Amino acid sequence: MAKARERCWKNDWVLELDIVAFFDRLDHSLVMEAVKKHTSCKWILLYIERWLKAPLQMRDGTLVERNCGSPQGSVISPLISNIFMHHVFDMWLHEEIRNIPFERYADDAIAHCRTEKQARYIRDLIAKRLAQFKLELHPDKTRIVYCKDADRRGSYEHEQFDFLGFLFRPRLSKNRHGKHFVNFTPAVSEKARKEISREMRSWNIQLRSDKSIGDLALMFNKVVQGWINYYGRFYKSRLYPILRHLNDDLVIWARKKYKRMRIGNRRAKKWIAQIAQREPNLFAHWRFGVKPDGWAMGAG
Repeated sequence: MAKARERCWKNDWVLELDIVAFFDRLDHSLVMEAVKKHTSCKWILLYIERWLKAPLQMRDGTLVERNCGSPQGSVISPLISNIFMHHVFDMWLHEEIRNIPFERYADDAIAHCRTEKQARYIRDLIAKRLAQFKLELHPDKTRIVYCKDADRRGSYEHEQFDFLGFLFRPRLSKNRHGKHFVNFTPAVSEKARKEISREMRSWNIQLRSDKSIGDLALMFNKVVQGWINYYGRFYKSRLYPILRHLNDDLVIWARKKYKRMRIGNRRAKKWIAQIAQREPNLFAHWRFGVKPDGWAMGAG
């Protein structure tokens, strides 16, 4: 992500690539050819091939035979797809078009171009290459994006793109001298924000009155820290509003757990704030800087 951001600063255009139904269309024989370039161990090859061809069991128990594709959600699918795309895409791009920097993970990829004309040319070359391996670029989701910022002030149809959970777009930033300027930079995407919120709601913290506040920290800190480590790397303030919901859930949890706090939020907020003041490292998001609303009040 850091390299993608840096290259967006250096190149005016990004080719955002989207492959139609990538995991569903992977050709098993082509995948096995790619895997064989990395191992000759017959047991590894045997189990990968068996796994690829294993039938899909539906909810009603019926089995559906699979002649192509790699099951999504498994640990090995990204590994196999990365091996496959390394030979189909990465090595080919390095050999055929050496001056085009790109980033890719599985089927998600972006390429950096100097001009819009170059981006169109690269898009057509990639489409032809993928067609040789029974893959297709999505006609609508594959887009050419202009990296607009303080120095690049043109106006084009597409001026932002999503990549690996981040939304790249023009944003107001501050340089080391404290001066504000428009910068083309990533931050956690809206889709990722919604997924994080959905995951936090599934925890039902407010219903876990059988747990202590220390128990809650132990239960959820690793997941929250993972979000912070990944999405907090760039433009971390976009994470703050999501993580504040955890503090709200803790207030509701305290009101349900302790009778003395059931009337109104003020007492529960103050109690949570006092804990945050006393143990600022208890929760991962507190360490990140997302303190409870009553922090100042609790500090007193």
